[in-house]
Amino acid sequence: CSPVYLGGSSSAYGIGTNISKRTCDQLRCTACDFRVSLYNGYMWDQSCDYLFFRNNMPEFSKLRAKMIKKKGSRAYACQCSWRSIDELTDLQTDQQLRWVCGKH
Repeated sequence: CSPVYLGGSSSAYGIGTNISKRTCDQLRCTACDFRVSLYNGYMWDQSCDYLFFRNNMPEFSKLRAKMIKKKGSRAYACQCSWRSIDELTDLQTDQQLRWVCGKH
């Protein structure tokens, strides 16, 4: 993917390009070397912190405790970072995330 896009649950998955703006579903974190999980129709609770993800990734049953249902949203997380996204967003706009396309 180039550029890499994140998006809400209404955004289509696939290889993202400048012409075909699709959200990457093969994300990998270069900081923790974990695959980024994504959950349609959810957002993260504000009380989420680093230790919560470090201890509970990638088990949905444990993560569910801090998820809020929100139509149109998509919750992304690895072991060290997390985001709730509602609309198509270029990953480069968030300098704190160390996520890259893990190849399709």
